[in-house]
Amino acid sequence: MAKTAVAAHFKGRDPVIREIYDRLVGAAEQFGPVTQDPKKTSIHLARRTAFAGIATRRDAIILPLKSKSDIRSPRIIKREQASASRWHLDVRLTDPSQVDAQIATWLERAIEPSR
Repeated sequence: MAKTAVAAHFKGRDPVIREIYDRLVGAAEQFGPVTQDPKKTSIHLARRTAFAGIATRRDAIILPLKSKSDIRSPRIIKREQASASRWHLDVRLTDPSQVDAQIATWLERAIEPSR
């Protein structure tokens, strides 16, 4: 059932959006098992708790990440300090090649509190 719900997020989207998603999941799975938890407007990636979200757009993926600290990078399109030790950071991805070593590092850091 979850696979069907995940697939629904890609209906009417450019096929490259699914490719970006698959690369993100693969990058996160390098650090252990990841649960894909589809919601109405996004797909949460979780270990014990959600560490990232994936919001599909027609021509991009918005990747909100949890972080213990702020990350200063031009790739971060939005940053919000949720608490003294929690940041929510958004990255916009439009090409599968953007799922690179830096994104993998950010995913690993986001997963750490969930381990």
